[in-house]
Amino acid sequence: MGKVLGDVLGLAAGVAVSPLPIIAIILTLATPRGRLNGLLFAAGWILGLSALGAVMLAIASPAGASARDHPATWVGVLKLALGVLLVLFGARQWHRRPVDPSQAQLPKWMGAIDRLTPVKVFGLGTALAALNAKNAPLTIAAGAAIGSAGLPVGQQIASLAIFVLIASLGLLAPLGVFLLGGERARTTLGGWKDWAAQHNVAVMAALFFVLGLKLLGDGISILTS
Repeated sequence: MGKVLGDVLGLAAGVAVSPLPIIAIILTLATPRGRLNGLLFAAGWILGLSALGAVMLAIASPAGASARDHPATWVGVLKLALGVLLVLFGARQWHRRPVDPSQAQLPKWMGAIDRLTPVKVFGLGTALAALNAKNAPLTIAAGAAIGSAGLPVGQQIASLAIFVLIASLGLLAPLGVFLLGGERARTTLGGWKDWAAQHNVAVMAALFFVLGLKLLGDGISILTS
């Protein structure tokens, strides 16, 4: 189990450093029902990651993701494909980055967060976890890594739970500041939001490149060993 955790912790950290979801939960916390909406957003995020990871585990085990305690060939192909996808996304993000970070603009949908119902806030958290262009490939790769390690079911579930916990720290940090920070919380969170908004594209591009190259390396290692 220790080896598989070493494989997925880097992927989990990549999911945790997600500027747009972090901005989204900060904006959610600023709504009139900030406490409830923030908790629902975080719950939706955790559900989205858990569901996507669980689906991958359910596919990986019956599909023979592990062959004699070694990842099957299709796992290597999957990681290779995900790595190429992330590198391409990274190149696209880098090309789109603003020359002046202060001119960076947030997606238009973020302007409607204060009008979302609690159910829609929950759905937004789920979507940003499971359908995000970076988070979905990384979660799929983590599920494949866990499923290909030949672990008992209990250890697979524990490994996925640890992945989800680490991958959620980026959202749980602002939620914790809001719940425990008192009057200074809004100022602190406002500073985080402004920084994330200005550097979102550059951070995402760098993460796409680094994590894409890691998955490329993993895929090549599996296919050539």
